[in-house]
Amino acid sequence: MISTWHRRFCDPESRQKVLLVEDVELNRELAAVELEELCTLIPAANAEQAWELALTQHPDLILLDVCLPGMSGFELCRKLKAEPLTHDIPVIFLTVLGKEQDEEEGLNLGALDYIRKPFSPPILRARVRNHLLMERQRKQLALWSQVDGLTGVANRRTFDLQLMREWKHHLNHKQPLGLLLIDVDEFKAFNDHFGHLAGDEVLRKVALALSRCLHRSNDLVTRYGGEEFAALLPHTNRQGMNHLAETMRAAVRDLDIEHPVSTAASHLSVSIGGASLVPQEDTEGAHELIVLADKQLYLAKAAGRNRVIL
Repeated sequence: MISTWHRRFCDPESRQKVLLVEDVELNRELAAVELEELCTLIPAANAEQAWELALTQHPDLILLDVCLPGMSGFELCRKLKAEPLTHDIPVIFLTVLGKEQDEEEGLNLGALDYIRKPFSPPILRARVRNHLLMERQRKQLALWSQVDGLTGVANRRTFDLQLMREWKHHLNHKQPLGLLLIDVDEFKAFNDHFGHLAGDEVLRKVALALSRCLHRSNDLVTRYGGEEFAALLPHTNRQGMNHLAETMRAAVRDLDIEHPVSTAASHLSVSIGGASLVPQEDTEGAHELIVLADKQLYLAKAAGRNRVIL
């Protein structure tokens, strides 16, 4: 909804993509006519081409012929289900194979459905429509489990999982991983003065302002807890973090929200602490990065708030 991460994960307005793997051109054309109103069709004439397209195009559904030149549809399905990037893409087999054991094999490989050729165009269209609807609903449910209900940014569970993934990645590649902890100054006093509904609206606006400061696909803004946010910044050293942190602080200031009971400023402000580490084997792991960033946030608040300390 309001972050690069969120938009990448699931855009309810986007046109869904179907990868059609079929070596007979006439069948590809017939399927295209039936499905063009439902989705964007990506054609592939063999399994090798389909494999590359699945990795790069991230289709919402794969229509897969079993009898293909070279690698068979069954072999491709097995390969897709073994790859984390493509494991969750639903597969429907299209095939002339009509034996019960062929259908059983396809379903046991993880396919959702099995359509025999020659296919009925209305039946193909109806099945694809239903599977695309279920896939959109599945992605939406997955999204809801990963975002904060109030602000729309990632929730704490998502942050914890992403932090562990990034820590391992940066450990392997010996790259710096940055973390900013962002606290809305005197938020309790704001709530007491203006009420909780106004406080909720402020958190939504702050989350949006922070998210708009991030432009890389792997950067992540999280509601860390209460009035505290976190920004996880892969491949970012202290210098890069300082520029971004000051940009975030200015973005919240530019919201120009009055905060008459704040001791930090006349307007809503944030305190930011951060740290950047190149992960090492002999450390306490990702927890060390959180501890260091939290110490810097404490210093920023103790020094009068409305500032960045890294």
